[in-house]
Amino acid sequence: MTDYPLRLSVDYPDGPRDRISVLFRPLLVIPIYIVYAVIVGASVRVGFVGGAAGVFVAVALMIVFRQKYPRWWFDFLLQVVRFGTRVGGYALLWRDEYPSTDEEQAVHLDLYYPDAAQLNRWLPLVKWLLAIPHYIVLALLGIAMIVVTVVAWIVILFTGQHPRSLFDFTVGVQRYGLRVGAYAFYLVTDRYPPFSLS
Repeated sequence: MTDYPLRLSVDYPDGPRDRISVLFRPLLVIPIYIVYAVIVGASVRVGFVGGAAGVFVAVALMIVFRQKYPRWWFDFLLQVVRFGTRVGGYALLWRDEYPSTDEEQAVHLDLYYPDAAQLNRWLPLVKWLLAIPHYIVLALLGIAMIVVTVVAWIVILFTGQHPRSLFDFTVGVQRYGLRVGAYAFYLVTDRYPPFSLS
């Protein structure tokens, strides 16, 4: 799905992992998650939809009534989603580097700025509803992702390596969730997201 308007890739950590960092990851992620939660305010990351959900209502209204998507709103949303993805990736054991608030690091997320004139002006009112099948699938995948992350945590502690299949699964679930977010909440596309982890 390289032509979907949201792309996520993460550099796989080839070398040995920092076992001490992995051991204490549930505690180490707390400070940066608090920073993230403060940035997104009342719209603290819920499931896979991502942060900055408060922007959703404003953008939806702009698309419905003016067929505009202010660039600075998009830029803010993109940076918040990137930051949230780095924080989530750190919690999911993708990398050992502490998440940067502003640098890309090893998590590469591209979200393409939409031409609001090409978007259906009434679809933002129902996109969140049309995505219900995805929410169900994401809920099940979320449970599997938690289990896979716990297994990866144990494996890394004993072997110092993150099994590639477990890494790819968690990145795929995040990619899928972000695509659903791009459609239903970030409102950057009218193209229905695929049921795909790739």
